[in-house]
Amino acid sequence: MSAAPEQVLVELGERSYPIHIGPGLLDRAGEMIKPKMRGGRALVVTDTNVAPLYLERVQKSLAEAGVTTMHTVVPAGEQTKDFKHLEALLDAMLEARAERGAMIVALGGGVIGDLTGFAASILLRGVDFVQIPTTLLSQVDSSVGGKTGINTRQGKNLIGSFYQPRLVLADTEVLDTLPKRQVLAGYAEVVKYGVIDDEPFFAWLEENGSKVIEGDMEARRHAVAVSCRAKARIVGADEREGGVRALLNLGHTFGHALEAETGFSDEMLHGEAVAIGMVMALRLSARLGLAPAADALRLERHLNAVGLPAALPKPRLWAVDSLIHHMAGDKKVKDGKVTFVMAKGIGKSFLTREVGQAELASMLAEMAAGR
Repeated sequence: MSAAPEQVLVELGERSYPIHIGPGLLDRAGEMIKPKMRGGRALVVTDTNVAPLYLERVQKSLAEAGVTTMHTVVPAGEQTKDFKHLEALLDAMLEARAERGAMIVALGGGVIGDLTGFAASILLRGVDFVQIPTTLLSQVDSSVGGKTGINTRQGKNLIGSFYQPRLVLADTEVLDTLPKRQVLAGYAEVVKYGVIDDEPFFAWLEENGSKVIEGDMEARRHAVAVSCRAKARIVGADEREGGVRALLNLGHTFGHALEAETGFSDEMLHGEAVAIGMVMALRLSARLGLAPAADALRLERHLNAVGLPAALPKPRLWAVDSLIHHMAGDKKVKDGKVTFVMAKGIGKSFLTREVGQAELASMLAEMAAGR
């Protein structure tokens, strides 16, 4: 039997739920999910990358707990988060005779969690679901907090719902099978928590980030736990992003624009876009005299040191007007103004809608030119 996992509680009254973090959780999925179920059937949703690795183990664990399981496998990749695949997934759930007492199990990365959670929120007007995130990015960010949704041609995650899972199982052992690029993409979200309001954690990452990336189990467990505690604290205070939760979007307004510009393709992974987006946020903050330029450089040095992009990649030509257009369609726009997460330094982020177009365009032009 594996050692007891670390537990983080997302406190939302009657809808509170635990995040279990540690190795060996896939093989304990049945015993941990069964007490959360209102019926005896579970539908596991996964993708073509994860299914060959972990589907059988999860189904076996559920069966051993007395749960009848079904499964559906969708294509891997960000392109799966669209209306077409949402409709296909809902059809599969209905064909499987999913009932309101069924449990939907999202087994995969952020795409699977977002798509499956949204489907669960609208199937039969809402059925329970659990998250078993299999990427670093999904373990530290997208599986926690109840944001679900899909992308449209107008932008990322513009259609969706706030719908909390009953349980999150973050098995840190599964990260060993991730390609390094995916680990790095998830690590960008870890760095985000340090930049938002935890400079000591950022300093810890400067010393230990390479251990997290290279597979040190204790370093990974610590990084995931600190990230989940930070997100749980913010979500518990502001579930529907009316205020402080918007800080979790540090780097995302810029990052989503970069993803839209690259067609939500593998040309730029979400975490890579967030890494560059955080640099943009710190550079713009420094340009406006809000943050020391040294802090922007400190962030760039760390990202470069671990192998994450801190600059816009070549040879693509980046159009400033197009990036600003994407930002204008961001779901956090209010009264025609984009909400930006800026910073007074590492660990001192804040929200503002008072960013001038000229300063924004100038910073983007500088980065587009490779400076």
